Order: sequence, then structure tokens, then C-alpha cells
Amino acid sequence: MTADNNLHDLIHKLNSFGVLLSQESNLDRLLEILVETAMDLTQAQGGTVYLTEKDQTGLRLVFARNELIDLEKSGLLDIAKSSGVLLFKSADGLENHSNVSAHAALTRSTINIEDVYLTDRFNFSGTRTIDQKIGYRSQSMLVVPMVDHQGQLLGVLQLINAYSPSDGKILPFTSHHQSLAQSLASQASIAISNQRLIQELELIFESFIRMINQAIDEKSPYTGGHCARVPEIALRLAEACHQVKEGPLASFRMSDADRYEFKIAALLHDCGKVTTPVHVVDKSTKLETIFDRIHLLDTRFEVIRRDFQIEFLKQQLCAAQQGQPIDAHEEEARFLQKMEQIQSDQVFLRQCNKGSERMSDADRARIEQISKQYLWVPNGEQASVAFLSENELENLNIVAGTLTSAERQIINHHIESTINMLEAIPWPNHLRNVTEYAGGHHERMDGKGYPKGLTGQQMSVQARILAIADIFEALTAADRPYKNPMKLSQSLSILKKMSQEGHIDPDLFDVFISSKVYLDYGNAFLNDAQLDVR
Repeated sequence: MTADNNLHDLIHKLNSFGVLLSQESNLDRLLEILVETAMDLTQAQGGTVYLTEKDQTGLRLVFARNELIDLEKSGLLDIAKSSGVLLFKSADGLENHSNVSAHAALTRSTINIEDVYLTDRFNFSGTRTIDQKIGYRSQSMLVVPMVDHQGQLLGVLQLINAYSPSDGKILPFTSHHQSLAQSLASQASIAISNQRLIQELELIFESFIRMINQAIDEKSPYTGGHCARVPEIALRLAEACHQVKEGPLASFRMSDADRYEFKIAALLHDCGKVTTPVHVVDKSTKLETIFDRIHLLDTRFEVIRRDFQIEFLKQQLCAAQQGQPIDAHEEEARFLQKMEQIQSDQVFLRQCNKGSERMSDADRARIEQISKQYLWVPNGEQASVAFLSENELENLNIVAGTLTSAERQIINHHIESTINMLEAIPWPNHLRNVTEYAGGHHERMDGKGYPKGLTGQQMSVQARILAIADIFEALTAADRPYKNPMKLSQSLSILKKMSQEGHIDPDLFDVFISSKVYLDYGNAFLNDAQLDVR
């Protein structure tokens, strides 16, 4: 091969290396590319990469390869990795210059050794021991510190045993090899630094998201757990859909970037609840505001009892004074019957206040009757009033749950707040769909959802997945103030009905069932009493 051909081949390999570095987002693969390219260009038998610990106290082996030895099968790689951190300083504070990699890192200098067995500059006793065990001979070595554009030490690239392609003879690393290795290490350092920066930014961003959810959690313990658990269900279902080979979801696939984008959307799906008033979110009974007003009704009932008892005693006293005959037994029976009725009505209103059962028309009529039947005089007032105020009547007559229509609108507004908050963020391209995914989890397949009334065809698969995850978590949650957690059988029955009625995606529900996402989640997050379906 001519010199021109050699130069052309070298330039091509260096260009290819640069392109691969710019395209690779996986750190392990990036280090593999670095070692393979360095071994190729320097014609080395082996290569190793050490990366610095976060606290910059030492080096940790993260990748190694040797053309003559299968390091994984031999167990050498596991042994080397398990040896721990190669510290820069000893316990007494002295710098570790006896180890060649530590020295290269500490001094930021490249070390080129012709024969590690013939030098007393560094301690290679460990290398000799390993060589004897595996029948290998370490000889030439090139150690290059990896420093980024800001002068930050990232690690060390170590190459061993340059050889002649023609006869396999072990040779020293040349100055040309050294320059190439330094160039490769420099390029890789920038790529590694960029990756670490991206990872740190992602970590900061996720920490910020979790901080928002924690704020919601501390604001209301009934929603913070929801914010954390919905992503667990959603990501499990998304992964199950990714594995589907046939049917309507056969084309659904996710890259690692897609998974991360969906994870962020799932974590943020209820971030708008940070604007929802606590007294509405935490409303565990129909009459609850900042306190449960059922106690006010209890007090009124006590007043009604007292007034009735006083009136009963007055009538008896008056009759006795006027010498009128009284059937004491009949009057007492009437009195007790009235007291029993008062007690029955009080218990009834207490039960209605819980909101655990759907209100019948008969129950609502009885509430109206009770309000008109018992008149009382509030403190400071002259005239008697109905037992229940208009607001109390409205709340006690809630057909299902504990929220009035106005309060439900307040709760529902959280999704608009979520969308507004997320739309205000200048998302990078790889997170451009977060708002659509997170903002669509209250839409329905039949277009009757909110806030936009989208149909299933107008929604992404990810948004439809979040809709199922959101509902399933709410059904099975054990921390809601207004209901007991449902068992799996009941929850799945409700989801099935919702899939048949156009609420959730029936195809996704089929995957949810067939892949047993419900059971995987249940084993991790639900109590044993709820796991009645396998």
C-alpha cells in the first residue's frame, strides 16, 4: 500500500471515528468505539479505559478488550472491575505515582513504555501476576490521559502491545501512534464530557419534576402518590405494546429516546394540580370545606332534641297545672318515637355525607324532607330556618362522589393548567411531544373527554396509554380520602366496560390484560388483599 493510500485510509478512519462519536449517545458504546479505533490505528493487541470517579479521587475500569484473550469468558474483566477504585492518593495523603495510569492522570502526561518488565519507573507486579495466570506477555504500553476542552480530567486510555501485522512481533508504540492515541482521546473526552453534561441536565430536570410532584404530595397526600405511580403503570404498558408483533399496535415501537420522552410526560401528567385548591383535592366528604360540616348538623340535631324534649316537658307540666288528664304511656311512646326518628335522620345524613354510594332519587327526596321537617333558630336570629342551607343541600344531594359540579370543574381545570405550564417550556426536539402526551390523558376514544374533546384517532398511542394508567391507578389507589382501594377484579371489570363504551382504547386494554401489566404493577404496588386476579 502506498503512502498516499495509507494517509487516505488514516483520514477515513479518523473521520469515521468523529462521525461515530457525534452520533453515539450511549456511553458504553462510545468507549467501545474509542478502544476499537485506538487499537486499530496503533495496531495494539489490547485497550482499556478508566474513568474518573465523580469526586475525582481515583479511576475506575469501565471497558477493556484484547484480541488474544476473551476477557469476559476468562473472568479477568469482572475481576478487574471488582477490584474497585484506583485511588490517586494513599490513606496518608501521598499521591499514587507508582501506578502508571494514576501517574498519567495526576500529571496529565502521556506515558510510553517499551517494555513494562524492564522498567522500574512504575510498579507492574500485578501485571506480571496476571500474565503468569493466563499465559500472556505484556510488553509495550501507551497510557494517555483523557482531558476535555475545559481541562477536566475524565479518565485514562491505556493501550498494550503494539505489533507488526506481518509477523505478529511485539513492537514499541511509535511517536506516530502516540499522536494518534492522544488525538483520539481528546476527541472522545469532548464527547464524554458532552454526554455527562446531558446526563447531568437530565438529572437536574427530572429532579425538578420530582420536586413539583413532592410539592403536590405535601400539598395533598392523595395526589402525590398518584403522580409517582401513574408513570410506573404507563411505562409498563408502553413496553408491553413495544413487544406486540401483530394487530393494530404491531407498528408501535419506541427507541430509548422515545422511552425517555414518555417517562417525562408521565411524570408531568398532573403537574397542573399544583394550582388546584387543597380543600377541593382533599374533599373526603360531601360537607367538607376546611372542616367537615357534618359536625354542625350534629349540633343542630342536638338542639332539635333539646327543643323537643323541652316542649314535651312543658306540655306535661302545663297539663298537670291545669288538671288535665294525660296518658303518660302514650305520650312517652310518642316522645321516644320522635327521638328515634331524629336519630335515624341524623344517621342517614351522616351516611349520605360519605359519598361512598350512589344516591338514589328516594334518598335525595328524603334529604329535602329532613331539611323542611326540622326547623331551628340559629344563634342571634329571631325566626326559624330550614334545617339545611342551600349549600348543604347541594352538597348532600351529590349523586356520586363528594364533589359538586363546580368543584369537579375546578379539579378538571388541572389538565388545562398542565397544558399551559408545559406549553410555556421551550422543549428540545427530543421532548417535543411531552405536552401532547401529558395533556391528553383525560381525552376519550369517543371524543367526549376534555379539555379538547379529541377522538382516539386524534390522540397518540402514548396519550391513550396515559389515560388507562391514570384511571387504573385511581381505581386501585389506597390513599384516596373518599373510597377504599378496589381489588384487581373490580378494577379490570370497570376498565373493560370503559373500553366497550368508548372511554379508553380497547386495543391497549387487550395488551394491558394479555401482557398482565396489571399484575406486574399490582405485585409491586398493591396490597395482597387487592390481588384477587392472576
